[in-house]
Amino acid sequence: MHGFKKLYLPVLVAVLVAGCGDKKDEAATDAKAPTQVAAKVNGTELTVHQVNYALQRIPNLDQEQTKAASLQVVRNLVDQEVVAQKALADKLDRDPTVMQAMDASRRQILAEAYMSRKLGEPAEPSDAEVVDYFDQHPELFAKRKIYRLQEISIKAPKDKYDAIRAQLGTSRTLDDFVKWLKAENLSVKSAQGVKTAEQLPLQMLPRLAKMPDGQAMVVNMPDGLMVIVLADSQMQPVTLEQAKPAIARLLRTQERQKAAKAELDTLKAAATIEYMGDFVDAGKEAAAAPAEPAAAPATDAAPAADADAAAISKGISGLK
Repeated sequence: MHGFKKLYLPVLVAVLVAGCGDKKDEAATDAKAPTQVAAKVNGTELTVHQVNYALQRIPNLDQEQTKAASLQVVRNLVDQEVVAQKALADKLDRDPTVMQAMDASRRQILAEAYMSRKLGEPAEPSDAEVVDYFDQHPELFAKRKIYRLQEISIKAPKDKYDAIRAQLGTSRTLDDFVKWLKAENLSVKSAQGVKTAEQLPLQMLPRLAKMPDGQAMVVNMPDGLMVIVLADSQMQPVTLEQAKPAIARLLRTQERQKAAKAELDTLKAAATIEYMGDFVDAGKEAAAAPAEPAAAPATDAAPAADADAAAISKGISGLK
């Protein structure tokens, strides 16, 4: 039974939320015109509006594909409705886990709807802004590379960090370094792969772009360190003309994120917010970052968690 809940919970939540809205609409309009009904399941109507909404969420849908896609959407809605009706019959809508999931979905949908309506579409960046971003990030464009990396994740306490860095510097080979880590009873996981510049964290990329093949860097992680060895790299530049659409998308995204944060800050300032019990520390403001952060050790790189890098990776992916 638990596996059933986990498998169908997202489907049930989506259907139950949509179903509640449908019943309210039915009460308001008494009856729908026949042309608005796409299918019925045990007398419950699935509407053309629901089909059209689902079609709008399919990316790059060709006009020629619309008919076939709409038929598949109706079939999917019927499948969901059949399961949802059974869930209601089994009173799953009263299950605490389902109720919490429905509440979370409702809160997210309302928040996104408000921000979408409040902020509208961000303005197109100017040519000068696009060119400036291109010039400021040669490692992403004019000097873009493809990197073959070896990564060693090390789970370790902070008092071991200095010894690990020192051992990395004195080990003759990477195998010697890994053997030492295991002898120290440290948890080690190794991986290797090829990544393009835009797939890497933005804070790490400038240092990696300047590294010669064979050199390693150490990255702080939440539960230890990661050693990243640059096995080799290959230049694959992108021109300004090629990069313009991706940069424009990225700048629009950044502008929207900035506007959304400003609106959120305004709303929070006007609200009464209290953090209670074990969560009282969540209300404490993070200490302001110093204007001039201290330089990191030569073997350190910034943490991998970098939202801007994720946005860049998404924006530039269209260049391939």
